[in-house]
Amino acid sequence: MVKSNTASYISLAVSALAYMALAYATPRTGFTQLLVLYAVVFACYLYVVSQRFPIGQGIAAGVLFRMLFLLAVPALSDDYFRFLWDGHLLAAGQNPYLHLPDFYMGANAPHVAGITQGLYRQLNSQEYYSIYPPVMQAVFWLSVKLSSGNPMSAIIIMRVVLLLADMGSIFLLLRLLRKMGLPDKNVLLYALNPLVVLELAGNLHFEALMIFFLLLCLHQLFYQRLVVSGVALGLAIGTKLLPLMFLPFLLRRLGWRRFLLFGGVVLLAVAAVFYPFISTEVIQNLSRSLDLYFRKFEFNASVYYLLRWLGFELGGFNIILYLGPLLSLVTLGIVVTLASSRKLGSIRRLSGYMAAALTVYLFLSTTVHPWYITTLVALTATSHFRYAVTWSGVSILSYAAYRTSTYTEDMLLIALEYTLVFLWLVVELYLYRQRRHHANLVEPVEKVNTP
Repeated sequence: MVKSNTASYISLAVSALAYMALAYATPRTGFTQLLVLYAVVFACYLYVVSQRFPIGQGIAAGVLFRMLFLLAVPALSDDYFRFLWDGHLLAAGQNPYLHLPDFYMGANAPHVAGITQGLYRQLNSQEYYSIYPPVMQAVFWLSVKLSSGNPMSAIIIMRVVLLLADMGSIFLLLRLLRKMGLPDKNVLLYALNPLVVLELAGNLHFEALMIFFLLLCLHQLFYQRLVVSGVALGLAIGTKLLPLMFLPFLLRRLGWRRFLLFGGVVLLAVAAVFYPFISTEVIQNLSRSLDLYFRKFEFNASVYYLLRWLGFELGGFNIILYLGPLLSLVTLGIVVTLASSRKLGSIRRLSGYMAAALTVYLFLSTTVHPWYITTLVALTATSHFRYAVTWSGVSILSYAAYRTSTYTEDMLLIALEYTLVFLWLVVELYLYRQRRHHANLVEPVEKVNTP
């Protein structure tokens, strides 16, 4: 035991050094360096979570790893430039959903402090309306206000918000595991996961905030606190629209009568956060942005890339215009079918089906950025499935696309990524059938609290 703990401490120390290199000395174009450093931290992660390591110390290490990124500029993502752009608009009383960035570069555009040609040139979405929901916008506004417009200070403030959210997620996940009768050590699958650390704390992706609200929703359902749970889900939707797909499962779990109260609270929460921004023009702009997402954006996909290849072979052109919306409808149909197939008598089963729905969504999506998988890591930590851990390890291969300025994806690496994920999932589904206690879709014994 002492020997294994010593090896674990060494692994954590090595991880800390590798994270420092990732935070401050690894550009997005340096794929080889990124891959080597990530492989090191991921190997150390796998070793530590396989040992009987003290939970408190493991959580403390996870928090420390996140804090190492505190003063770093996000190296693997340039989305934060749009975060700053929208924050400056909000600080000046402008609606960030109303105009394209080009509008503010015009001669007759209103002067907005912080909106400069330099910042404009850094945007990766100059031709798109902002797609970031209101809860994210509130953080953008707060960061610009408190930083007096200083970019680095604004980044640090945003990162502090995400750090606090991620720490809250770790706490809630530990509480959920205890309620579900699962080992406390499962929390380390999320707390120490390199993809979670790198993408959420490191690269400023707001899945950290969404995951916190989503876990808070599940936690409060244990206590039958439908109002608090509904507000939490509404805030999760107000951070990222993704949790909308979980509503059919919550309907199935709660039944129509209780869902009317829960759904009403969710609707009010969502309406409250969107209300300050909404107008007919804003709705049209958001609709255009969502339509572009499904009809134009493509990155690190699996099933979609196979169908796209088939489209080229049969039709000679990229069929994303039709395939994107079609795959979305297929996903919706599968989600509704999953929600209606089994009674969701426990929160553990509910979270398992939510993970299954998210898995289907990711497999059928046209765009799968690595940070999308962090939510799946959190949900599957309440199960015996570990394919999300595997996926979080191999998804780093998608960053090969950024080795050059042309952003060309390496299809062999993408094929390797999904081959490993699919094989791992097939094996785990086989184990689920053979040994039911390996699956989170089996009705577990939970501690249920009532008011």
